[in-house]
Amino acid sequence: MSGEGSTPIVEIDRLRFTYPGIDGHPPPGSKPLIDEFSLSINAGDRCLLVGSNGAGKTTILKILGGKHMVEPEMVRIMGRSAFHDTGLTSSGDLCYLGGEWRRDVAFAGFDVPIQMDISAEKMISGVPNVDPVRIEKLIKVLDIDLSWRMHRASDGQRRRVQICMGLLKPFKVLLLDEITVDLDVLARANLLAFLRQDCEERGAAIIYATHIFDGLDDWPSHVIYVAHGRLQLALPLEKVRETSKLSLMRTVESWLRKERDEDRRVRKERKAKGLPEYDEKIEGTRVTGDPARKVVQAVNNGWAAGRLHSTMAGEENFAFSSNRVLRQ
Repeated sequence: MSGEGSTPIVEIDRLRFTYPGIDGHPPPGSKPLIDEFSLSINAGDRCLLVGSNGAGKTTILKILGGKHMVEPEMVRIMGRSAFHDTGLTSSGDLCYLGGEWRRDVAFAGFDVPIQMDISAEKMISGVPNVDPVRIEKLIKVLDIDLSWRMHRASDGQRRRVQICMGLLKPFKVLLLDEITVDLDVLARANLLAFLRQDCEERGAAIIYATHIFDGLDDWPSHVIYVAHGRLQLALPLEKVRETSKLSLMRTVESWLRKERDEDRRVRKERKAKGLPEYDEKIEGTRVTGDPARKVVQAVNNGWAAGRLHSTMAGEENFAFSSNRVLRQ
């Protein structure tokens, strides 16, 4: 999507990614989750990343955010490696916002919402070296009450504080993964307007993955469609409108319906040939097909974190658990 003579701010060159096994390397013969993915994004671009559930959108954003290691030449942010150059994120130039504020609590559970007895004001003011004018603007845009206590705030209120803290430092590349899911209509509209202004005035670039299309018909400058870990198209919004007279939501819906129908056709043909519907299949506790799925089972030592209940069925599996000493 880069223009002639311009230097892309985000460069993805034949990205290939498979979740690693126990030794840190992809299992031999495993199928890549992301494959042959190439894309260039310019400063000022507002890119809408669309695709069905499981298409690989979150994985792509996390790779761009430096959360998964790939070869340095595969992903470059402002000419630097997203994973290896930690200065990108520590400076705030590269910002990733996704998921909720959650943590794992030993002997309590996974993905427990962060609900500390602390005020929004203390959390926001705790970020050093931030322009007070930007702080004031974000608080107004997100309509944050500085007296909110995080252990009493609603999911939407906590989300507003999370977004505010993530945007306090002026970013050059912003990655958003369903970050507006908990926001009401007004807060979402104000945030999108703020982000658009940031791109237009400062030349920042945004990649925004979402399934909520309200108010987005005129927001993105480009649309990126991903299916099965591969780039299907990356076009300016004007080109998308030329090829489809429908609204943006209806256009994306038509792409996804066509993709689903094609998947169903392929599964039906495989079934007619006596082949399994999918390349990988789970049978009880046994995983067949993709070696990467087998590694997932191998990593599970039989015990859920912080619990004393086995997650592996049958006494025959207990010998492989690192916690078997508890019964001795």
